[in-house]
Amino acid sequence: MHKIDLKAAASALPRAWSSTIVGKAAGANFKVLRMDSGAYPIERHAFDEALFVVEGKMNLAIQGHVVAVRAGEVFIVPSGTPHAVAPGSSGTLVIIDR
Repeated sequence: MHKIDLKAAASALPRAWSSTIVGKAAGANFKVLRMDSGAYPIERHAFDEALFVVEGKMNLAIQGHVVAVRAGEVFIVPSGTPHAVAPGSSGTLVIIDR
């Protein structure tokens, strides 16, 4: 057992939007990344994905709307749902997926 400093792990990454797996729990990947003000392109997955903002804000573009997800909030994107990150996001993001 060990603890993980999520902010430090995100800061150590070579570039924004480049995630790294910091652990696994209950069969899920636990990833961290650093967001910058740039957009991230549309994607979809064959699994549900939890997007948890540790610090800052993520502007999630989903189903024709932009939803501001702030520090301490999580957005669960259902399997197969197209989503992207709109410009203006910044901070530390945790992604929980398969």
